[in-house]
Amino acid sequence: MFPEWVVQPCPGVSAVHQDAARVRQAELTKPAGALGRLETLAIELAGLQHADRPRAERASILIFAGDHGIAAQGVSAYPQEVTIAMLANFANGGAAISVLARALGASLEVIDVGTLAEAPLPGIVTDKPRRGSRNFSAEPALEPAELAFAFEAGRRAVARAAASIPDLLILGEMGIGNTTAAAAVAAALLAVGAGSVAGRGTGLDAAGRAQKVRIIDAALRHHDLTTPDGLAKPGVTPVKILCAVGGLEIAAIAGAIIAAAQRRIPVLVDGFIVSVAALAAVRLNAACRPYLIFAHRSAEQGHRLVLEALEARPLLDLDLRLGEGSGAAVALPILRLACALHNDMATFAEAAVPGRSG
Repeated sequence: MFPEWVVQPCPGVSAVHQDAARVRQAELTKPAGALGRLETLAIELAGLQHADRPRAERASILIFAGDHGIAAQGVSAYPQEVTIAMLANFANGGAAISVLARALGASLEVIDVGTLAEAPLPGIVTDKPRRGSRNFSAEPALEPAELAFAFEAGRRAVARAAASIPDLLILGEMGIGNTTAAAAVAAALLAVGAGSVAGRGTGLDAAGRAQKVRIIDAALRHHDLTTPDGLAKPGVTPVKILCAVGGLEIAAIAGAIIAAAQRRIPVLVDGFIVSVAALAAVRLNAACRPYLIFAHRSAEQGHRLVLEALEARPLLDLDLRLGEGSGAAVALPILRLACALHNDMATFAEAAVPGRSG
């Protein structure tokens, strides 16, 4: 049975703290609204954290890794061995997110929730129900019990991170083939053809992308997730979609998002794959949506539609498509600066500066 905690309520946003933050913004030595989204970010965080002074200093980064049976269909420009090799790179500090975590003073934990690694890897947390998902072009990617395990793995990772009382979480992923799984999940959730959401991933050429689209569309039909004309089918739930065409790291991220929201921890959402996991999480538990702050718009083709479905307005657009939580990490200083301005600027009264007249 799917975990009951997934649909349990998340704490509400504190209107009292948001209102107090708006009042403070109006009193700071600047024209009203002059700092734009830096003001609204601080107000948003104050309400989420139930705090007079919002914070973004203590950040925990959680990277979930998994392999995908669909990689056997040639949907990636890189071989599947890259997933495990990159885990060693994370642990050794050589990956992009490792560099960013050090530069930001953020903690970093990498969790193997479904790679092909046969034994635990040094410096990596292993918490997986199986080695890789199945090839969803021929059979369901995951069994219900495996999907439930991945959600629990996400929840366990959040519980470990919560011990350090972080101000927010950054979630990322690693897994060759996961843009294909994410595009399949997105297509089913949004009831669109794969051509609308499947991009070039790790760098496919036009022919490779076209093959990827064909494979996804065929899989959606095979698993009876959409009608022949690509419309949503009644009774197709996020759980069914994730079992049919999802991935263990995508499921773990969805679980982590809901678990973080239930603990009142904001999540800085990364690019396409994490956003697809966020869409699945919101479809399962809409109460987690206020806790999501979207870091950037990925260069991956389908990200725009996913963001629109989530009514999300990302902070950055830098043509990023690396994954690993890297885009969210790049956006973290913006949140820190928003909090610093909100908390440390003088008010008109404190600075003895005349306020707006009339």
